Amino acid sequence: MTHPISTVVPTLDGPVLAVLARTSQPLTGRKIHQLTGSGSETGTRRVLRRLARTGLVTAAEVGASVQYTLNRRHLAADAVLELTSMRHRLFHQIRDAIEQWSLKPIHASVFGSAARGDGDMESDVDMLFVFEFTHIDTGADDYLPTGWVEQIGQLTDQVHAWTGNHLQSYEISQSEFGAHLQAGEPIVDEWVRDAVAIYGPDIRSLRNRIAGEVMPR
Repeated sequence: MTHPISTVVPTLDGPVLAVLARTSQPLTGRKIHQLTGSGSETGTRRVLRRLARTGLVTAAEVGASVQYTLNRRHLAADAVLELTSMRHRLFHQIRDAIEQWSLKPIHASVFGSAARGDGDMESDVDMLFVFEFTHIDTGADDYLPTGWVEQIGQLTDQVHAWTGNHLQSYEISQSEFGAHLQAGEPIVDEWVRDAVAIYGPDIRSLRNRIAGEVMPR
């Protein structure tokens, strides 16, 4: 999720193309090297000259410097843009999957490294699900319907197929969320800091509403 283009382009070309894909503004070789955070400046300039020869990158002399842009009319440009937007496409696909569920959560969000964009090939895709089902006295704190468990299992398989990373789900009821707030659980701060809402209200709005119900005034 950090450098999705490296899935297909593992060389320095990947980070260089990822930088150019994020903007339509011309950039110098030095600036592109700074933004890639990898390789050497000499290597970056070598990659840019080679990509310019293919036509995928446009090079223009501006004074004493050369500025580069991604040629978005190039037939290969769409593939570059698809790869660099993989994290956002993942979020959209997860949202689409949840919208097909028969038992929908009140809130679903991605948190952790997948939300921050600093994970690697071994990182999990961490997701928070907040639900409110009719509880049945089973001796357990909460009762999860079979359909809910099946939905989570299916999404786990889908996320792995889409990314190669494993889904790690954190599933709690609204009442459990309130208990987390009352206990001052540190993970709530992580959710508020990093979470990207996929379904339902954003995490801060949800936190504030539940806090208003359970915290003393």
